[in-house]
Amino acid sequence: MSSRLVTHSSVLVAILSGAVVVTLLAASPASAAQAPVGLGAADAFAVLAGSGITNTGPTTITGDIGTFPTPSESGFGSITVHGANHRGDTVTQQAKTDLVTAYLNAAGRSPANTLAVELGGRTLLPGVYASPTFGLTGTLTLDAKGDANAQFVFQAESTLITASRSRVRLVNGAQACNVVWQVGSSATFGTGARFVGNVLAYTSITATTGATFQGRLLARNGAVTLDTNTITRASCAVQRSSSSGSSGSTATGSTSPAGGTPTTGRAHVPGVTAPRTPGTQPRLPFTGRPTGMLVATACSLLVVGGLIVGVTRRRNEGNRS
Repeated sequence: MSSRLVTHSSVLVAILSGAVVVTLLAASPASAAQAPVGLGAADAFAVLAGSGITNTGPTTITGDIGTFPTPSESGFGSITVHGANHRGDTVTQQAKTDLVTAYLNAAGRSPANTLAVELGGRTLLPGVYASPTFGLTGTLTLDAKGDANAQFVFQAESTLITASRSRVRLVNGAQACNVVWQVGSSATFGTGARFVGNVLAYTSITATTGATFQGRLLARNGAVTLDTNTITRASCAVQRSSSSGSSGSTATGSTSPAGGTPTTGRAHVPGVTAPRTPGTQPRLPFTGRPTGMLVATACSLLVVGGLIVGVTRRRNEGNRS
């Protein structure tokens, strides 16, 4: 009887130890840490289209532009491009191929938190968010909680539509380069909207009068339509400390003009494109619990179990005597 009691005590302690460790691992969000959505050759582009780029009014673009397979461009007499125009060339073809890969990557991110259509008035932490369609009226705040590498991925099954003078606000170290909008059909941005992030649209993108962007407008198959806009390609700033952002401030990251000297009027289509130095991917933030804590917990439970078994044995031996 006593030996059975000892055996049962040992088994019980082992089961409890294992259960606690499994529970801690399951509760840890470390598995949620994901790499950024890589853009490949599309990273150099501020505007990329499938069936042409149309512009009205004075528009400024910092970063490369291009369209493929339809190379049509109109209204470029009033565009200032700080970058290269790769209209229909092999650079744009590769960028479009990489855009498809990035789009599928973003669409496949999980687990996704399901949101209502309207994003205005919300403050969201890093993660993956999904909705049949997204709308934005007012202000959406993205809070990185001091982690400049924090990722925000939005998955819209159909459209993304923002109202006039709506905005996306970045706080506590959030960076535009780490915000991705995967749009299942088309994206439309209202007059005077201030938007942040890389827009990866399956069909088309329309930016109405005065809308500004810190990020990229990348359309897989349709056109990109512009009207007196400012579009600045965002690249991640190097994280120097955990307090790289401050509440209430808008993160801009560090922007790297792709071409050098600004050009006014129709952007020059270079015959030879200088090779680019690939950007380094930011390190993934650690979001899980320290492994040492799990090991220490398991060891403590095993020690307690050993003490219980020892006490039980001494009691049994005392009963025999």
